[in-house]
Amino acid sequence: MSGSADSGHLAHVFAVVNQKGGVGKSTTAVNLAASLGELGRKVLLIDLDPQGNATSGFGLNKNQRELCVYNALLGDTDIAEIIEPVEIENVFAVPATIQLAGAEIELVSALSRETRLRAMTDSIAHDFEFIIVDCPPSLGLLTINALTAADGLVIPIQCEYYALEGLSKLLDSVRLVKTHLNPSLEIFGVVMTMYDSRTRLGQQVVDEVRDFFGEKVFETMIPRTVRISEAPSFGQPVTMYDPSGKGAQAYRDLAKEVIARV
Repeated sequence: MSGSADSGHLAHVFAVVNQKGGVGKSTTAVNLAASLGELGRKVLLIDLDPQGNATSGFGLNKNQRELCVYNALLGDTDIAEIIEPVEIENVFAVPATIQLAGAEIELVSALSRETRLRAMTDSIAHDFEFIIVDCPPSLGLLTINALTAADGLVIPIQCEYYALEGLSKLLDSVRLVKTHLNPSLEIFGVVMTMYDSRTRLGQQVVDEVRDFFGEKVFETMIPRTVRISEAPSFGQPVTMYDPSGKGAQAYRDLAKEVIARV
């Protein structure tokens, strides 16, 4: 897709999802959004995780805000009112606060509970080139909303033992959502994170994941670096915190791959 976001195109909506915690999900959502922004693409990151790691990863204060994605999901507020710019040009965010933890329960009895997020993203799809949704590490209603709203899934997988463990549950959920709620849902790409080229294990895991997912696995692998781990505590993506480091470069390469695939 080329041209600006307002040239009649609809945004590509990606859910960054893995129900396993600690695999670099929020880190990937934040840095992919930042890198796409650097490349001149207009990007919205929606933080759908009650922990709000993507929100604080962009330096937005989770505690001092009256409105967050929760208010839009429950229909109190238009999503357009909650979108705010972050420090990176072309990048915007819909923040999350701990209030979101209650949404899982409150949505259970709500009308069209699985499609709330899709209605939100549809209403702003002309305003952005990419909408990236950071999902919670679970397969509850928030994640189902993300799967229903997304065109494609970006699945971060950590290069460690048991990397593929639990993924069958995620893939079952994807099949169910595809059958009942979102027939166009596909796995867009699999990102190998925390890769250490010095270990044999790292390479074994990559081979195993490539055997399983084939072409879906991105060529770019995200290295295990101290800078990537440190950046969120400074409220910055690694592309700002350590712009010339190998972590930042890897996420830029990933963003280029994403653009090439759409």
